[in-house]
Amino acid sequence: MFKALVMEQNDEGLASAVIKEIDESALPEGDVTVAVEYSTVNYKDGLCLSAKGGGLVRNYPHVPGIDFAGTVEASDDARYKPGDKVVLTGWRVGEMHWGGYGQKARVKADWLVPLPDGLSAQQAMAVGTAGFTSMLAVMALEDHGLVPGKGPVLVTGAAGGVGSVAVAILANLGYEVAGVTGRPESGEYLKELGATQIVAREELNETVKRPLERETWAGCVDAVGGDMLARVLGQMQYGASVSAVGLAGGAGLPATVIPFLLRGVNLLGIDSVMQPYENRLRAWERIAKDLPMDKLEAMEKPATLEDLPQLGADILKGQVQGRVVVDVNG
Repeated sequence: MFKALVMEQNDEGLASAVIKEIDESALPEGDVTVAVEYSTVNYKDGLCLSAKGGGLVRNYPHVPGIDFAGTVEASDDARYKPGDKVVLTGWRVGEMHWGGYGQKARVKADWLVPLPDGLSAQQAMAVGTAGFTSMLAVMALEDHGLVPGKGPVLVTGAAGGVGSVAVAILANLGYEVAGVTGRPESGEYLKELGATQIVAREELNETVKRPLERETWAGCVDAVGGDMLARVLGQMQYGASVSAVGLAGGAGLPATVIPFLLRGVNLLGIDSVMQPYENRLRAWERIAKDLPMDKLEAMEKPATLEDLPQLGADILKGQVQGRVVVDVNG
């Protein structure tokens, strides 16, 4: 038996969370059974914890949690053996497949990545999908020519999970970082992570007035989308790139093609869910090397399974700053 947070559906089709003991035989099919140590809370987790599952959860009862880190307990795959430390993000785990909000999880071996040397399970979940996505975004910008010294790199939604890690990584790599936030009280937090400039959300959160504005940003990690992304595209330097990682401001893009045609701007789509194994390894190795652990610790908010329903509601309202680390055994 093990403890888990389970979403159960009532006769009206609405789901609610209950923490209960589950028999290991109830775990879904998979090659590897993991003793989960830590998980985290991402925007998708908030959706999965909601009454209607955010359109992501198809079958109940369901154990959410799109990320987890822990120790292999049993494996039918030669790549993993009991005692190995592993991390999982993506692959629709926590949505279509039972996830990390329990003390045990059973998944396909292909979905796992060995925990990099020097990174603990707790630190890996302070990173989680949000930080993993941030690293993919930074790598994509670098692959398209971004280097320090070209000018400020903009991070939208900077106080959120993706933004916080992006700010810390970029600053550590020597970039000048401008963080966009709608919460004035987050300014000091972002400066502690390494931001040198704070941009108020209102300055960018409006429909494009002109297709091109002054060339300002050498690169951008955008977690907002919508009007803000459209506006930022017209402010990018010639040949610069934007890594699009989220849609907190909406899925629409009321932009023109002018920035692409006259300034050679690149809009790079970043997906973390179905990333190939080699890219995952590369990103996790970069995280262990390029994300300052003291900055990561400053982002951490400890939590337990009991805290998850409220945290899920809070993250959907944009009220979670930094990275939540869930001790599933706490």
